[in-house]
Amino acid sequence: MIHLIVGNTGSGKTTYSRELKKSTNGVIFSIDRWNRILFLPDKKSINGLEWFLERIDRAEQMIIELVQQLENLKTDSILDLGLSKFEHREKFIKFAKSNGYDIKLHFLDISKETRFKRIMNRNDEKGAEFEFIVSKENFDFMESWFERPNVKEITDGIIISE
Repeated sequence: MIHLIVGNTGSGKTTYSRELKKSTNGVIFSIDRWNRILFLPDKKSINGLEWFLERIDRAEQMIIELVQQLENLKTDSILDLGLSKFEHREKFIKFAKSNGYDIKLHFLDISKETRFKRIMNRNDEKGAEFEFIVSKENFDFMESWFERPNVKEITDGIIISE
């Protein structure tokens, strides 16, 4: 089973993924962690969104190969990859369907106010879920970037709300 973890910044995707791992014994792929370890050390001030998107796309090529191996081992994959855009989610849905893999979308539908408080706390505390600072500017950008899953996407999915 492939689990797509969807929610806007601060919705609790990584925390939810860790809880899901306990019940599925799956493997988590968290793009924030990959970004922090593989890409952020090389980022220059001139590098913007396109720079990140290119690297994320390359990382996801490797993640897809690993997901295939896990599917062969009957092990769940938990994809905490942001999945902010319909097109991004559709890429993984098509991949799963074309390979005969089960897939489930988990949508964390959490209010903007709650998410912003979580982000500010995470920035201050730098606890277990911390990978990097999310500025107010970045948070606001993601508010306009994020596309909520449509009815078709969540028909057989799970919706988590406050």
